[in-house]
Amino acid sequence: MNQVRQVEDSLRECSRTVDALLSQAGRIDEIGTALVAALRSGNKIMTAGNGGSAAEALHMAEELVGRFKGNRIALPGIALVADPTALTCIGNDYGFDEIFSRQVEGIGKAGDVLVLFSTSGSGANLSRALEAANARGVRTLCLLGKGGGRLAGKGTWEVIVPGSETARIQEAHQVLLHIFLEIIERAFA
Repeated sequence: MNQVRQVEDSLRECSRTVDALLSQAGRIDEIGTALVAALRSGNKIMTAGNGGSAAEALHMAEELVGRFKGNRIALPGIALVADPTALTCIGNDYGFDEIFSRQVEGIGKAGDVLVLFSTSGSGANLSRALEAANARGVRTLCLLGKGGGRLAGKGTWEVIVPGSETARIQEAHQVLLHIFLEIIERAFA
């Protein structure tokens, strides 16, 4: 197989994965509206993920505080993956499974939203963060893939990207976070 054919196959697969989200458009819109309501009520959005999903968590939080497409007020977004001193302190003192849950316990309050990015839904640290969020009245949005793993059905909201290829799931998560940011930005324009 030549390289051009491989590129075409990757693009088709990406397109199919994103197209599969069309069946969840209503839910995606409802989630975006709920994120707007949380922000309008003075709550914050926290984000977390591991590896490539950590990069998506960083991306969403920085777009909230900065801007996505147009000028608007800064919105409270915090990436729980962003502070290496917190991550290494918590990891050293409590273990890697607690790196996000301790932060949720420290800064999360009822009405906030925790967005968890995971291609597999199996990260123990994400499960612990979800438990901590539930205990504090923090609502959770799980952006998942591969059937959702152990996080499936446990969040306030979830979008499970169909498929099993990590790269395609992450690409779809990127599309979803951009859609959520578009909804939020329109509301705060």
